[in-house]
Amino acid sequence: MNVALTGATGFLGLRLLRCLLERHGSLTVLTHAASPDALGRIARFLELTGAPERLTARLPARIRVVPTDLSRPRMGIPAARFAELADELDAIWHSAGSINLEGDLPSLRRVNVEGTRSVLELAAAGRRRPVIYHVSTAFVAGARREGVVYEDELDDGFGFENSYERSKYEAEALVHAWARTHRRPAVVLRPGILVTDLPPHPELPRHPLQVMDQLVRDALRAAGLAGSRPTGPDLPVVRLVGRRYGHLNMMPVEEAATTMACLADREPSGRVDTYHVVHDHDVPVSAVTELMERLVPLRARLVDSRPADLSPLEASMDFYPGIRPYLSHLRRYDDTRARTLLGPPRPAARVDVDYLLSGLRPTRPARPAGARAVGRPH
Repeated sequence: MNVALTGATGFLGLRLLRCLLERHGSLTVLTHAASPDALGRIARFLELTGAPERLTARLPARIRVVPTDLSRPRMGIPAARFAELADELDAIWHSAGSINLEGDLPSLRRVNVEGTRSVLELAAAGRRRPVIYHVSTAFVAGARREGVVYEDELDDGFGFENSYERSKYEAEALVHAWARTHRRPAVVLRPGILVTDLPPHPELPRHPLQVMDQLVRDALRAAGLAGSRPTGPDLPVVRLVGRRYGHLNMMPVEEAATTMACLADREPSGRVDTYHVVHDHDVPVSAVTELMERLVPLRARLVDSRPADLSPLEASMDFYPGIRPYLSHLRRYDDTRARTLLGPPRPAARVDVDYLLSGLRPTRPARPAGARAVGRPH
């Protein structure tokens, strides 16, 4: 198969690329034209995560890098080259996108919606009728905070917690409309919050919880508390609106990529097949607040409603409404379709406070990714 991948140098995209290299002799990587040395970053990721030599050998011969701009017609590629590329492909994986929870809707639409439109345009132009594998998010479920979310649901009736969720919903709706118009199959993959226990490294992409860590530190700085070392009763208290028994689905990114690749090994049904790629066990909101306390000197307390007498630190943290609502989530994601195709998952890595902390602090040597248990059987 001739396979193309967008977002190949991103947090999930690098793991997907590794899984796809295990299955295919070569890949076409559609990178942003302004992104320097994509092949070098891919090679460095494989080196840092302990990839076997069979994957890293002859890498320049196995990966073709095509500079693109997903926000422009025909991806910014000359018409003749665009048609030639389209005719070469059997499958297109679309993993590129913005995960900025604080972003404005127009900016997020340019990346997440128009980028998806460009990928669908490429797929429609190809004589080989490539299958689309679209990476969405379980959070297209929007502001619905309770109950069970099913894989065949795509509904904007509950509204959205932030513009990121809305943009991903609109992108997924675009995939459905494209599939109906062209009578073509597509596969939609909806992961939970992607995390890792691989310690941060300057040559590896940042992930969602690193953003949270930075936001909390920025709030401490804005409140004039950066650098302070209070202990015990002197620790500043931060009241956060949330539910004591709330929970969030956090999925190890390595296991998510493996599960996605395994699902792609199955023949598409001919319509839009949607799969939740989620962990068997959710992470309690209390673990998130404990993580904050272990990252920075503060005490986090969950409260039912926004306090009227915000402290300077609380006021600083209150600027991040894109993240705050998730502390009130009680919903669960049904993954019956994925389980039906792949069978019961192998025991997944336990995502707890220690796991999450490992992915935020370089407290121990990086464990080779190949040594990690992967999610579901191939």
